[in-house]
Parts: sequence; C-alpha cells; structure tokens
Amino acid sequence: MPDDLTTRSADSGSRPPADAPLLVEDVLLLLFQPDSGSIAGENILFYVLGGAVLGDLALAERVELHKHGALSTRVHPIGDASPGDELLAPAWSYITEKPRGVQTVLAAIGPQLREPVLDRLVDRGDLTRTKGKTLGIFPSTKLTLGSDRRAELMADVRAALVDGETPSPRTGASIALLSASGTLPQFHSEIPWSRDVYTRGKELERGDWGAAAASDAVTRTLAAVITNAVVAATVLPRT
Repeated sequence: MPDDLTTRSADSGSRPPADAPLLVEDVLLLLFQPDSGSIAGENILFYVLGGAVLGDLALAERVELHKHGALSTRVHPIGDASPGDELLAPAWSYITEKPRGVQTVLAAIGPQLREPVLDRLVDRGDLTRTKGKTLGIFPSTKLTLGSDRRAELMADVRAALVDGETPSPRTGASIALLSASGTLPQFHSEIPWSRDVYTRGKELERGDWGAAAASDAVTRTLAAVITNAVVAATVLPRT
C-alpha cells in the first residue's frame, strides 16, 4: 500500500486533458513557484485567471467587445455553439445570457477557476500533486513540477522581458496578466528584476504584444480584456 506522504492525488478524475493547453493553464503554471510549491498572487488570482479565460475566448474568436454608450464596454459572444472545453464553457454560458462588462464577467467566472485549472495541469503531468499529513495528523497537499513545460513558457517570457523579443499574442497576454498581478518581482531568480523589466511588463499590459501575429479584432479584444483585468486587480487591496 502506498505511503500517505507520497500518494498521488486522483481526485481530478481520469478525464484526459484537451489536446492543446489553454492560455489560462499557461498563466497558472507560470504563477506556480517551484521552490515553495505555492501559487504567486493568490489574493487576486481569480481576476487573473478570469482574464486568461476571456483571453482564450478572444484568441479563439468566440468573444468580442462593443461600446455601450460613451463609457461602457461589454462582452458579446461570437457564434452559437458553446466551446467544447469545460474550462471555457461556463464563461461562455454566462456571456451568452446577456452582454456584460468585462469586470463583471471576471468577478463571476474567476472564483471557480483555480481548482479545475490545477486539475488540468495535474492531468497533463505539468504538475504533480501528492497528499500527505502535516505533523502526522492534518491532511495536506503538495504541488511539484512534473514536466519541462513551465521552463519552456518561462523562456518565452524571459525573451520578451529581458531580450526584447516580440512575443506572440498568447505569450504577451500571459506576461501582461503576470505584470497586472504584481507578481513579476517574485520571478527574480528566473527573470532578474529591473526597471526595464517593469517598463516592458507595463507596455505589454497596454497591448504591445505582437499585433501582427493576430487579427486586429482579436488584438483589440485581448487588449481590452487585459486592461480591465489590470484595473480590477489593481483596485483590489493586496493584503
């Protein structure tokens, strides 16, 4: 019988993961801190993950933003069929009920995302989850890296922030969300923190992430989603 301290969790089920990782998976995997086994930016994580899900829908050209009056912008669905991915379907269903502001959508969909996205990363083998007991009594869960994918994602992030390379919209959106979350300084061992890194992160928050690699409509939607996620994350107290 396996020891309690090394038993891998099977509570995510036997469902195989989708073929291609989503942006929201990339963002949570990047936020994972291998040395401590923790997730950076936990206090505003639901805004960041919600923004990443809207980013996924934008990249798939399933949502767009329209002006409602002089000051309001709302999210509208594109097409009739729900996305096949179960991480995106709840957000899609919420948006199809009626057009809503981006921050309203983020607040509604974000709080439910942490665990299912973690489950997806465990299913893929990108993270390993082990269950044990603290002091031999209290149930505990430990997360560790299970693949090289985080290192590959981090190399793309570092190339954009440190080496000045133009990121893909997907990588740019990931960096923008990390910057908005205020967690970039926590990656100092992998991306040396500097004024230039800070400045480049802020540029990417504003949507400068390789517009030529995506259609103008997708780029505009991504930029608006990130901007609203930034606003939502910034105004929330970071306690």
